[in-house]
Amino acid sequence: MPETSVRVRFAPSPTGVLHIGSVRTALYNWLFARHEGGTLVLRIEDTDQERGTPEALESVFGTLRWLGLDWDEGPDIGGPYGPYMQSQRLPIYQQAAARLLERGAAYRCFCTQEDLARMRQAAEAAGRVPRYDGRCRGLDPDEAARRAEAGEPCVLRFRMPDMERLKVPDLIRGEVVFEAREFDDFIIVKSDGFPVYNFANVVDDAGMKMTHVIRGEDLLPSTPRQLVLYDALECPPPQFAHAPMLLTPERRKLSKRDLPEGALAYRDEGYLPVAVVNFLSLLGWSPGDDREVFTLDEIVQAFSIDRISPAPAVFDKQKMEWLNAQHLKRTPGSELAPLVRERMVAAGMLGPGEPSDEEAGYLVAVVDLMKERARTLNQLVEHSRFFFSDEYAFDEVGVRKRLLKPEGMADILVGLAGSLDAVAPWTAEAIETSFRASADAQGVAHGTAIHGARVAVSGQTVGPGLFDLLAVLGRERTTARLRAAAEKLRAGAFLSGSGTTA
Repeated sequence: MPETSVRVRFAPSPTGVLHIGSVRTALYNWLFARHEGGTLVLRIEDTDQERGTPEALESVFGTLRWLGLDWDEGPDIGGPYGPYMQSQRLPIYQQAAARLLERGAAYRCFCTQEDLARMRQAAEAAGRVPRYDGRCRGLDPDEAARRAEAGEPCVLRFRMPDMERLKVPDLIRGEVVFEAREFDDFIIVKSDGFPVYNFANVVDDAGMKMTHVIRGEDLLPSTPRQLVLYDALECPPPQFAHAPMLLTPERRKLSKRDLPEGALAYRDEGYLPVAVVNFLSLLGWSPGDDREVFTLDEIVQAFSIDRISPAPAVFDKQKMEWLNAQHLKRTPGSELAPLVRERMVAAGMLGPGEPSDEEAGYLVAVVDLMKERARTLNQLVEHSRFFFSDEYAFDEVGVRKRLLKPEGMADILVGLAGSLDAVAPWTAEAIETSFRASADAQGVAHGTAIHGARVAVSGQTVGPGLFDLLAVLGRERTTARLRAAAEKLRAGAFLSGSGTTA
């Protein structure tokens, strides 16, 4: 990729788990930076001292790392424009605020909460939109400075310039026009000395040389305030791109209440990071063709801001599940096996120790076989349980239909076991030849024998091809389970008062 001066940032506030909408914002910035050969900055906007938590900060780092979205500058690795935690940048904001005060672009406001409440009530009574009435706008700056130095609480407000309209150039939406009368003199520094979002955001983006700001549509209304701040600070603004809103399948705005667990919950549910990234990239962006399944490198290569639509995008978890299934099929079993083993150990299916070469090879073979029908890693694990324990559940309907109903099934299973005892080499092809020959010799339809044997060795009625399954399961397990199922049939162990049981 050619070198470029593109600089973008992801700037989350660590006040809770990282929501899926924020993750999409991070992804779009990451994709744009990587496509352009630019720089991605991770900046933590932690000036909300009451709501910020260490756990929320760890959620930011953990989520991005799990998804493979690395950054080039940030609080953990540094960079030329640090610090990258807003709480450590207070002197920088103070200097910028002082410049605005000196230029008359900002002023001290001593209005109390009671004053503001009365303004709001008066505006509502008159049928106007509540807004600050500018009563401190005309205070003598020297007098205001003396009052502040004497300890009287005050905030800093930005003096909105006199104009009719505010125009926001947007790379996704074109030019968006706001009426200037919608904006009053807004606060830029609170009485505790901490900057508000709009001010700190502008100071940081200007100081960190951001060339583009890619963020959600919900922040578009704040952009006019930020543009006038850039102008007052005599800093060129970045180019803005506001990604479309995310909707639920019911077409309402997706909120944190809809996905309270945060993005890392998908890791716990057994989704692959590449599948989550693939899914999120398509929530608003299109490659311009019919492709839906991408590797990370393929998305980077195809990504461009002009392919992002302004139309809302629907968060459809079923689509994400489908994509996850496609990526499971495409990923070699050797890469999936460590993730599967970790879950099997947690489920008590495998011991925690280091596996032998034989055990590791067996797990890879199981994963390669079972991944074809799995939609998540957790589903793959659950459906593979019978490969690792003889204590597996039997599907009740399958037992009734495939084991109890066919006449003489116990003898059929024993005959199949005897035939398979002599199979060499133990391959799917050799197993199939012997299996079908045994069924013919017993006068049994192939389908009857296949369905019965599947339930006997796995407890399940569906799964991969039986002969491939038996090749992985192994001769000893296969023949032992066929005979054990026959013994249960003869002993009536599959019968109960209300049907069948394991």
